[in-house]
Amino acid sequence: MRVFPVRHTLTFMTLPVFLMICLGTNVWAFMAFCIDKVAAVRGNRRISEANLLGLTFVGGVGAITASGLIRHKTRKQPFRRNAEILAVLHVMLVAFTVTLLL
Repeated sequence: MRVFPVRHTLTFMTLPVFLMICLGTNVWAFMAFCIDKVAAVRGNRRISEANLLGLTFVGGVGAITASGLIRHKTRKQPFRRNAEILAVLHVMLVAFTVTLLL
């Protein structure tokens, strides 16, 4: 059985493609938080906290930025703490992947 290093499995992706994917997921998370804030103000149906946390994992910087800018979900302490942990994990994963693609 032949074992391939992680670098070999990422050869299909270049650094610019990966960074564009990261930008897209962060914009997606930012927009989801904005949409949920508008829904909260209007009293409409909301995005679940589980979905918002999932988006925080794939777009941590965008989610935390949106949360701070529009003051959404900042007072719900368990959610905020979990979101910050997921955002840190997201940044660490992105940094690790970028080092593999360099």
